[in-house]
Amino acid sequence: MSAVTAPERENLSGRGAVASRPRLKLAPRRRPLTPYLFLAPGYVIFALVVLYPVARAFQISLYEWKIVPGVASPFLGLHNYGRAFHDPLFWRSLENSSVYMAATVPAQLALGLAVAVLLDAKMPARAIFRVLYYLPVITSWVVVSLLFRFLFSTSGGFVNWVLHDGLSVTNHDVAWLGGRWTALAAISLLGIWKGIGWSMVIFLAALQTVPRDLHEAASIDGANAWQRFRSVSLPVIRSTTLFVFVMLVIGGFNVFTSVFLMTGGGPQDETQVLLTYMYRQAFTFLDFGYGSAIAFILTGFVLVLSLLQLRIFGRSATRTGAWS
Repeated sequence: MSAVTAPERENLSGRGAVASRPRLKLAPRRRPLTPYLFLAPGYVIFALVVLYPVARAFQISLYEWKIVPGVASPFLGLHNYGRAFHDPLFWRSLENSSVYMAATVPAQLALGLAVAVLLDAKMPARAIFRVLYYLPVITSWVVVSLLFRFLFSTSGGFVNWVLHDGLSVTNHDVAWLGGRWTALAAISLLGIWKGIGWSMVIFLAALQTVPRDLHEAASIDGANAWQRFRSVSLPVIRSTTLFVFVMLVIGGFNVFTSVFLMTGGGPQDETQVLLTYMYRQAFTFLDFGYGSAIAFILTGFVLVLSLLQLRIFGRSATRTGAWS
């Protein structure tokens, strides 16, 4: 018998025949239009309510905008942005916003997580306590701001009554809202009180996703409650902690209602924050171009800060394996 060559063996095995078969060309699949028809109204509303006002505000920031019909608005280019960087009140407002953010974010983060851990454990009337801690979140900013203005008012305020008449800690009424740092402290206290419930709900939802088997295994190994939280729960909710941190920082720089109603930015612009200063320029002095420029500077600053947070803390979470 003659030897069989390699090509002949390939033909005998059938692989050559399979390779010689013509390939079928599949017609491209047509994407159905029905989902896009359902999404179209939402996109249209988003464009009209969000995108168009944003584009319009950016256009206004490039002009010395006149609201009187028929009056020309001179084009200034980036002058309003340069004006902000040379404005001392702008930098003071940015500093006050940063102080408020630095005072409220760590407190809301730590207290919200602590309350969530307590309410995640089995305890009587747990649902009632969850509602009570969340009530400040759903109350009106206007109502609680006016309430805190009364609490910290100089004459007749509840805080001064407790410190002066009740505990005799001070020998005179303190003008809490009459100074820069005492007013910022009162405003920050309101922000902390109102924001704990929101952080608590987010952390509570994350803690309920932690497998109970891990806690049981850690308990068998002799770990106490603090060790189980640090070694089991905290790594699992690391991504949630990053989300809450970023959102609280954004909210801290967007403080407006409490400052506007409690101090109005006073005394002598000592407690102005970026949004109250923007509001004052736009709706008190009718300088809409400058006000819009301040708004976009704030947007850019918060965007860069958020991206840095995600980059730094997200990379740390990836190294620890919390995002896997």
